[in-house]
Amino acid sequence: MSVLEIKDLHATVETPEGTKEILKGVNLTLRSGETHAIMGPNGSGKSTLAYSLAGHPKYEITSGEVLLDGEDVLEMSVDERAKAGLFLAMQYPVEVPGVTVSNFLRTAKTAVAGEAPKLREWVKDVNSAMEKLRIDPQFAQRNVNEGFSGGEKKRHEILQMELLRPKIAILDETDSGLDVDALRVVSEGVNRVKEESDLGVMLITHYTRILKYIKPDFVHVFVNGRVAEEGGPELAERLEAEGYDRFLTA
Repeated sequence: MSVLEIKDLHATVETPEGTKEILKGVNLTLRSGETHAIMGPNGSGKSTLAYSLAGHPKYEITSGEVLLDGEDVLEMSVDERAKAGLFLAMQYPVEVPGVTVSNFLRTAKTAVAGEAPKLREWVKDVNSAMEKLRIDPQFAQRNVNEGFSGGEKKRHEILQMELLRPKIAILDETDSGLDVDALRVVSEGVNRVKEESDLGVMLITHYTRILKYIKPDFVHVFVNGRVAEEGGPELAERLEAEGYDRFLTA
């Protein structure tokens, strides 16, 4: 079993107006097989949490700890975090001109696993995963995310997760920009990986619609850079009915 422990995490970002503190003491523990939904209004710091955990240089961790199976994540480089088992599905996946999906996936798998996968087995695994996610096989020869629709980009993120098999996956608003069909396919992919590998999932979202497909074990309300309330799936239902006003006016 893997455990991600976030302890009193503080982080800042540089803005035109000066240094701004975004994360203001985040505490959260996520274990293998668990799904934690992080919900909150725009500007509450949810994406900052995701990118800080992944090691984005834009954000400076000023205090606190992040441990993965007892190892200090904050002392790791971005690639070391990926090798340790952290995975980030981005809200806005970037285009990578000149790099095909096929080369990108095999290079990433080799880097994470420490050795190149056997070609015949790898091709079989890629084709199988693409079929399950309803991705056109021709996409393997296209440049990463170049000319992809929003739904195609998000399916590609889940394709990476399915092939890399991380310990902990951070999904930053994976549901944004998806129609109903794409949302269902993406959610099925997340559930499939979780069932097959005991993946721990941190699911960042504004809305409850994805939670109809990916059932959370825990719901955390994120407001003003910290967790304001925690509960089970019933908390998400309350947020759907009431919104975030009671937290913003508190």
